[in-house]
This record gives sequence, C-alpha cells and structure tokens, in this order.
Amino acid sequence: MRYISTRGEAPILEFDEVLLAGLATDGGLYIPEIWPRFSADDIRAMRGLSYADLATRIMLPFLGGRIAEADFASLVHDAYAGFDHAATVPLKQLDDNLWLMELFHGPTLAFKDVALQLLGRLFDHVLTRRGERITIVGATSGDTGSAAIEACRDREAIDIFILHPHGRVSDVQRRQMTTVPSANVHNIAIEGSFDDCQDMVKAMFGDAGFRQEMRLGAVNSINWARIMAQIVYYFRAALALGAPDRPVAFAVPTGNFGNVYAGYAAHKMGLPVAQFAIGSNRNDILTRFMETGVMETRGVEPSLSPSMDIQVSSNFERLLFDACDREGAAVMQTMIEFRKTGRLTIPQGGMKVIEALFDGHRLDDAGTLAAIKGEYEANGELLDPHSVIGVASGRAKARYPATPMVAMATAHPAKFPDAVERATGIRPQLPDRLADLFNREERYDVLPNDLNGAMTHIRDRVAA
Repeated sequence: MRYISTRGEAPILEFDEVLLAGLATDGGLYIPEIWPRFSADDIRAMRGLSYADLATRIMLPFLGGRIAEADFASLVHDAYAGFDHAATVPLKQLDDNLWLMELFHGPTLAFKDVALQLLGRLFDHVLTRRGERITIVGATSGDTGSAAIEACRDREAIDIFILHPHGRVSDVQRRQMTTVPSANVHNIAIEGSFDDCQDMVKAMFGDAGFRQEMRLGAVNSINWARIMAQIVYYFRAALALGAPDRPVAFAVPTGNFGNVYAGYAAHKMGLPVAQFAIGSNRNDILTRFMETGVMETRGVEPSLSPSMDIQVSSNFERLLFDACDREGAAVMQTMIEFRKTGRLTIPQGGMKVIEALFDGHRLDDAGTLAAIKGEYEANGELLDPHSVIGVASGRAKARYPATPMVAMATAHPAKFPDAVERATGIRPQLPDRLADLFNREERYDVLPNDLNGAMTHIRDRVAA
C-alpha cells in the first residue's frame, strides 16, 4: 500500500511515513494509490465482530505491512478499551427508517476520539521504534483539539500545540483543552477564525525549514490515519442494518469534510452506500456547492454549532481528486485558483460524480434550536447543535424511503449545554469524570493572527 498526494508532486510514501508527515510537501493531502476492496462475502464475514476486531480487519490493508498485525491489533484494542459504552459506537433507532450512531462515548465526548485515541498510540509506536521525536501542530474548531491532547498527553516522543479561534469555541470545549496540566501540551488561542488557525498550520507545514527544524506532525483530518480510523464506523452501522445485502444512507454534520469523506472511502472499499446527506449551519459553503456546483467563500459567521464554522473544508480536496480523474496537476491548479479568488468549480463530469452520492442541507441557528426541541419532543433524545443538523439533513434529504438512513451524532449534548437548554429547557450534565471541569485551572496563550509570531512561540516552547 502506497500513498500519493492529491496535487501530484510530493513523494510517494508508505503508511508510517504518511502518518508522521501529515500534509504532503506540495500542499496536497495523502490518499491511497489504490483503494483496498472488500467483496460482499468479505463484508458478510465481518458480521458479529467486536468493534476493535472489525476495526483491525478494515484498517489492516492500509498499513502495507509497515506495522505487524499483532502489534496493530493490540493498539486498536487499547484505543477503544476506554470508551464508556460496550458497543463503542452504539446505534439507536429514532423512527421507522432513521437511525442515530453515537460517536461521542470516548474520553472527550466527541467523534474525534474514535480516530485520535488510535492516532496517539500509532505515533507512540512508530516514533519509539524509530527513536524519534515530533512536534504536533493542529488547528481545532472545538473538538479535534481536546481529543488530540487527550491522545497525546504525557507521551515521551511528542510535543503538541493546538491552535483554536479565541472566543469561538464553547466553554466546555476550551476547558477540555486548556485544563490538561501535562508539560508536553501547549494551547494557543488565535485572534481570528478557525480558517485562520487552519491556514496558519498549513503554512507551517509549507515552510520546509520550519517543518524540518520542528519535525512537524499533524493530527488534523489532513492526516490520512484520521480518515482511516473513521471508515470503520460506517461499516459498523451498515453491517447492523443489513449490508452488504442492503444499501444504507448516511447523514453527516459537516465542517472540514473529514467525517463524511471517511464514509465515501468506505463506499470506495465496497460498502453499498446509497447517499450522503451533508449538513451545514449558516456557514453553508458545502451546501451551496451541492446546489450550484460553485464553491465560493464568504466570511465566517459565529453560530450555535461552532465546530462547523468553517469556509475552507480541507478534506474536500480528497473528493476533488476523484472528481478530477485523479489528475494531481488539475487539483493543484484548481486549489491555487480557489485560494486566489475564493471561487472553485470542477469539470461537469466531476460534478456528476459528486451529485450521484451527495446532497446538502443547511440550518441556521433558529432552525437548529427548533430541531433540537423537535427531536426531544418526538423521541426523548437530547442532541447537540451539530448532531441535530445531521439528523435534520437526513430527514430533509433522504432520496430513498426504503433505505435506512444513519445520522452521525458527533458530540455529547453536555459539550453545548447552553444551546440545548435554550431549545428544551433542560441542561445536559457532564459525566461524573468531567464534573469538576469548571474548577480546574486553565493554561493557554492568546496570540494575534500572525504566522511568524506563532512560529516563534512554538520554536521557543520546544527549545525550553
């Protein structure tokens, strides 16, 4: 198994090299050169496996022999042992043909734990074997940061720096990051938007000298291993609902496009997926793209679902690569134009590929509150303001009434208690293990939206 860049100019790498590299040196994202495929019989044989065993079986082809199977299985089992539900990612029925998959039973109450609990262990395993140390730099719109910190805290071979937009994440999200006392954990609040934070991280990786000096590694969903780990729960949901003998549809609240792209990857691997309904908040660049075929950036507006307050969805480039017939040069030119003009179009044939599977739906803040209230009154479920957008998108955009629709619940409602209470009058409570979160001391630095200043800050802290 080898990995190529979506922009076609970076070196072809093996799995462990891609794990540590994160972003490709040409600015592109790594994806498998060839998708591993499972036949219908292969998928049927996965029925009845535990989540950890299923995860091992699905992800093993991506390793290309670079990690021994027994070692990898041990890492996977350890990663999910700490989840607080026996099913790891339980599936609930909301009505006749709508299901909810809860992805928030990990240590930080968000779907990012599913990938990052494994990613931290993979970093540790590979770096220890190589005798190396890295500096992880990541940007978060709320949930990636705490999940990454939890996965990497106290690890000998890692320093981790997480950038978040100052004042634009929930209090729970911020405190889950900033109250971790581990010496290798560093939080930076950037005076700007998530897109500013993400652009800054990409620029650091694009600076060859800084990247080599700091030995940068990535935990954002630009890192292929993140996508790889998220593919598993799409198989899990579909198997529970009759796959491969029955197609399944998915509804996914979408910001950076990584979660839904993992579903697309599962489809490319042989899972029968009928449709993806992607949900946006008022920052609806992806929904507008699905409706018009034009991706056009606008200013980011704060919303009740801050993890989706994004205008540049990095992982969309991976889908764009397929839409451009896997021509790296075409992707490179398209992305250069997008950065220059804030506007992106793709060939008509490529748009047909996307329209065949994807639909978009948006909810503004008022619609989000109404949906939270409606779901609670209809079925007793308290949903956070991201998950409920996924559910609403599944309800609004289902193409095939007889096909099961699985909505991805991406965060525990207690991560966004103000919005949930505003909609329902009920304030969801944090689990006991986080009950003292607001009594813990915070530790973070506020920096201006200045790349050179952030790089100096990171360099000085690593040196110290």
